[in-house]
Amino acid sequence: MASSKMPDIGEDKSLLLVDDDEPFLRRLAKAMEKRGFEIETAGSVAEGKAIALSRAPAFAVVDLRLEDGNGLDIVEVLREKRPDSRIVVLTGYGAIATAVAAVKIGATDYLSKPADATDITNALLASGDDMPPPPENPMSADRVRWEHIQRVYELCDRNVSETARRLSMHRRTLQRILAKRSPR
Repeated sequence: MASSKMPDIGEDKSLLLVDDDEPFLRRLAKAMEKRGFEIETAGSVAEGKAIALSRAPAFAVVDLRLEDGNGLDIVEVLREKRPDSRIVVLTGYGAIATAVAAVKIGATDYLSKPADATDITNALLASGDDMPPPPENPMSADRVRWEHIQRVYELCDRNVSETARRLSMHRRTLQRILAKRSPR
């Protein structure tokens, strides 16, 4: 296995991780700590905003959909308090419109879950206009399609008929897709 030299984190190693998936948050915190970051975690928009207001970190990884709201609210607070912070937005729902919104309000990058610590570190430390390397295990096309359908279904308040209409899909076809397990 080739050894890849990690880019230097810099003087300020503070990293805020915000995610309401507790096991994922613990694993990511541990992995990022091993990479030299000084970790602070939050499980909600309210906690994330409080930390961002009191001690804005140099780096942040924020989940888009949290139980108490939208992670983009935290991104906005971080941008106001610390314009030079590097922010990566994570989501289980890879949607182009959301990625554009995240970047417009100041996110450095946008990654779809499941993203691993290496993908996140590369995105956080990418310099200037350098694009981080592509993820090792990207979602399959079937998984991306399934995620998109699930996202639209949630946005339509789980109304099958409305979701089918918006996706220009037959209602029964949509019901069959929703009844199946998510693809890998």
